[in-house]
Amino acid sequence: MRKPPQNPHDLSRHDLPDILGTIDEEVRQRFGEGEVADYIPALACVPKERFGMALVTLDGEVHAVGDAREPFSIQSISKVHTLTLGLEAVGDDLWKRLGREPSGDPFNSLIQLEHEKGIPRNPFINAGAMVVADVILSHYDQPEGALLHFMRGRSGNPEVGRDDEIWESERRSGYRNVALANFIRSFDNIENDVDAVLDFYYLQCALRMNCVDLARSAQFLAADGRCQASGKRVTSEEQATRINAIMLTCGTYDAAGDFAFHVGLPAKSGVGGGILAVVPSVMSLCVWSPALDEKGNSLLGGYALHRFTRMTGLSVF
Repeated sequence: MRKPPQNPHDLSRHDLPDILGTIDEEVRQRFGEGEVADYIPALACVPKERFGMALVTLDGEVHAVGDAREPFSIQSISKVHTLTLGLEAVGDDLWKRLGREPSGDPFNSLIQLEHEKGIPRNPFINAGAMVVADVILSHYDQPEGALLHFMRGRSGNPEVGRDDEIWESERRSGYRNVALANFIRSFDNIENDVDAVLDFYYLQCALRMNCVDLARSAQFLAADGRCQASGKRVTSEEQATRINAIMLTCGTYDAAGDFAFHVGLPAKSGVGGGILAVVPSVMSLCVWSPALDEKGNSLLGGYALHRFTRMTGLSVF
């Protein structure tokens, strides 16, 4: 008589601390690979030899390894959270101003905006995140406070805040972002003052959090939209599913197909070296290693997630 197949989502089958420890050892043997995001001057100073990884199960159990509690600049990972706020503000009307397709181009490209008349391809490229920022500015009385309240509430860390050095560095060096925002405005797809939109965008990218904070902050996406710690519904089950889908198809820039092939999880990366990922109905997790590959994703962070899904079978495929 054949045995029934094992359920890969049964976490009792896995020694998670041992798995994370093995991954940590493997990653540290590869230190030196990749390059930090030196086009943002403040990020150019971050040491490459860092690696942290944390996961949070649906019941709130935390497993962490390496530099998982060292804060870093979350950069574009924040686009997951602002997308959630934008959808809560205007619902599906958001998609009248944004697409949901992979871009196939670098995250700061202007090319598609010309052809597609100021409608960004998805909310996770820079142009798309600026449109989401514009929506938040229009629908929240205190946009910055709303974002900080959301991030602190989801992470359980009341100290989450802006890294002023990163914020100033992005403002001084963000010429392409200025061009993107003004170009979108020329098509009337930004309604607020362009400088205000950019300031909010730089704020969200300059937030400092660690792997544990970020893994906790995405737990609601693994739990059908509900914060397991507080019992509060953060977003609807349908919207949580949609956000996960966009993370899978668009969350790692123009490497989303390759990432799905090697890792197979909804994820969002940032040029600060973090990658936030979700195993629906199981856990949320975050890795951080500052050195990037040629697409702007953490090189060793991507490797760590690849090893995790291969060692556990915890993939959506």
